[in-house]
Amino acid sequence: MSIADIPSPLPTYLYKIIPSAPPPTLPQEWPLSDLDRKDGYIHLSTARQRASSSREHQSLWVLKLRLASFAAGNLRWEAAGSDVYPHLYGQNFGASEIIDAQELRRGEAQVWGDALEGEVWLE
Repeated sequence: MSIADIPSPLPTYLYKIIPSAPPPTLPQEWPLSDLDRKDGYIHLSTARQRASSSREHQSLWVLKLRLASFAAGNLRWEAAGSDVYPHLYGQNFGASEIIDAQELRRGEAQVWGDALEGEVWLE
């Protein structure tokens, strides 16, 4: 990965796909998924990437996180497939970093890109 691969300008928000609705009282430290634990970092997405990260789901929950909440050295932009994704190392997030959570849905015959076109929540 080169410096040219890092998005410019950087997004204001990053997103974390979660398997179900978050609890009413958000934890101070978000529990790691099996994948995050196995890989040694927290998988995050930009607004554009979120759709491609979840092709198999009809609905999903997404946490909106402020990029500025993370120490610069802990957030790495790393190649995965043909794109560069934000990965969070050595730092977790919790209630103070979560700006919002929302369930997003798509129709059975709909692709995520079409379902989310114009979705203002994804900034």
